[in-house]
Amino acid sequence: MTIYDFDVTTAEGKTYSLEKYRGNILIIVNTATKCGFAPQFTELEALYQRYQAQGLVVLGFPSNQFKQELDNATDAQATCQLDYGVTFPMHELVTVNGSHAAPLFHYLTKVAPGTLGKSIKWNFTKFLVDRDGQVVERFAPKTAPDKMIPSIEKLL
Repeated sequence: MTIYDFDVTTAEGKTYSLEKYRGNILIIVNTATKCGFAPQFTELEALYQRYQAQGLVVLGFPSNQFKQELDNATDAQATCQLDYGVTFPMHELVTVNGSHAAPLFHYLTKVAPGTLGKSIKWNFTKFLVDRDGQVVERFAPKTAPDKMIPSIEKLL
């Protein structure tokens, strides 16, 4: 199984398969616009702009599981665009832990190296996925996105 086996839904309500990103390097991140880590949106956008031409895609998944997100994905996406200049794809609000976790996040927490089976502790947990759809690394919420550069560059 890889991340390509999952369907996700955009903030606008359009469902698609992550197969669309086969051959790309992905950063999948659970986000929250009212979180103290929200400035990471700017840093994630900088990574996206820097490496997009080489195949990096950042995928944002807002979550209100930690009570720090707006009420709907459309408002969250608008805030990301207006306040942080986000151009990378944003998705519907998801649950990242527990029995109602989105299937993608259940999978990510199950297979991420070094933290196998551990729940997501907070917003801005970042998962790095290689071009074959395999999760290769998990980064803690407090890890600044620019600290991911060595791992990203290994995959380019």
